[in-house]
Amino acid sequence: MQNRVTFEYAIIRVVPKVEREEFFNVGVLVFSKRKKFLGIKYLVNAQKLNCFACDLDLDTINSYLQAWEKVCKGVANTGRICDMELSDRFRWLAATRSTVLQTSKTHPGLSDNPAEDLERLFTEFVL
Repeated sequence: MQNRVTFEYAIIRVVPKVEREEFFNVGVLVFSKRKKFLGIKYLVNAQKLNCFACDLDLDTINSYLQAWEKVCKGVANTGRICDMELSDRFRWLAATRSTVLQTSKTHPGLSDNPAEDLERLFTEFVL
């Protein structure tokens, strides 16, 4: 318990029709400044996507999420955002937007291991 530090997380959502504000959860972002951790885990259920919006392309959604993953990892040559500090990258990913991919408001927590919390939150909110 003595290694517990604060962390933040946001749920990643697909919002097929932004004007209707209907969504379903597809992933989780977790950030811990003290543990120097920024992680993402996602899975888009193709059947659910088809029920919500058959005109959305699964490959396109997955390519956007892969770009988010590259931002989390700070992959070189993928744009200026990847050169920023972890906290700035998390804030950029979790910023309010009116697009097909959105995040919830950020939520705080305490953690010994942010990677384990990422798995737990993914199971709880996405699966």
